[in-house]
Amino acid sequence: MDIDEAARWVRSVDRRLIVMEEAFNTDVIRTSEVAGRTGRSVQNISRAIHEMEAEGLVECITPEKSTWKRYLLTREGRMVMESLMGMKTLK
Repeated sequence: MDIDEAARWVRSVDRRLIVMEEAFNTDVIRTSEVAGRTGRSVQNISRAIHEMEAEGLVECITPEKSTWKRYLLTREGRMVMESLMGMKTLK
């Protein structure tokens, strides 16, 4: 998936956009912290993170842990977020 396709894919589901913005603004995220800040369920945020991890947009930096995992945007994830920010300025 190229950057524009990935940006459209992220934008198509609001939970993905929430996770992208949180990861971009805070660098490292945890599922429960994002859920708490955004009023979303842990399951909703966890699903978004796993979807984006499968697409290579976020990566787990604590894979050895079974809980309290930490994630950050990959290089591709940052490029997608920059594209999304550009899309917002066009509207």
